[in-house]
Amino acid sequence: MRLQTCLAVLAILLVRSANADDAPEASLTVDQTAELAKSFEKSLADAKQAIETNPKDLNAYSRRGDANFFLGKFGDAVADYDRMVELDDTLANSHWRRGIALFYAGRHKDAATQFENYHSFDQVDRENGIWRYLSQHKAYGQDKAREGLLKYEKDDREPFPSVYKLFAGTMTPEEIEEQIATEKISKDEREKRAFYAHLYIGLNFAVEGDTKAAKRHLHLATINKWGPRAGYGPNYMWQVGRLHEQLLRAASKTE
Repeated sequence: MRLQTCLAVLAILLVRSANADDAPEASLTVDQTAELAKSFEKSLADAKQAIETNPKDLNAYSRRGDANFFLGKFGDAVADYDRMVELDDTLANSHWRRGIALFYAGRHKDAATQFENYHSFDQVDRENGIWRYLSQHKAYGQDKAREGLLKYEKDDREPFPSVYKLFAGTMTPEEIEEQIATEKISKDEREKRAFYAHLYIGLNFAVEGDTKAAKRHLHLATINKWGPRAGYGPNYMWQVGRLHEQLLRAASKTE
């Protein structure tokens, strides 16, 4: 086995050992979280002003919806994304952010429908199928969610096919981690796959009710450096991981 591969496998083993119990303290400091909130509040204010100037400004509703979502105002985010669809009905099937906002607003059946509609728009993107599975798991339970896994005939980028196998019960989190560690890929690609893998493994543990494991993997997704520096979609998903970790930690404090 090549030295690089050996080191990658060793890194996974060390992470598992270090995280055998609860995840470390929150991934972001209080100051970092406050700084993020400050930037989102500014985006919210700017978008509100733009909407007051032009109530049909589609881009302003998009920006306000994102700011609301990143601030944890999920119902408000849904309302803004709904308004986008009202202004441009061609967005009805493709608006994946609306589906995620519905999921976090607790409207899991509606979220599942949104992701099912997206499948008619894009039949390759397994990330959409992942969110439909998570939504159906929350709405109907694991058995029905597995029965309802969307079918894909074309290959998608890793780690999404592997995560799909996790949901189907044919692959384990450990196998996904080892696959990422031993694959002959660039450092940046490995970091990207690790981000998505930990995000969706964590979300899967969350819907299954294993809060300890969920926090551990969402922590690893949040401290991953690829998500925040990547483009719009990946950055949005990094925010999802950050928010879900915070929600789980907040819930643990109230128990």
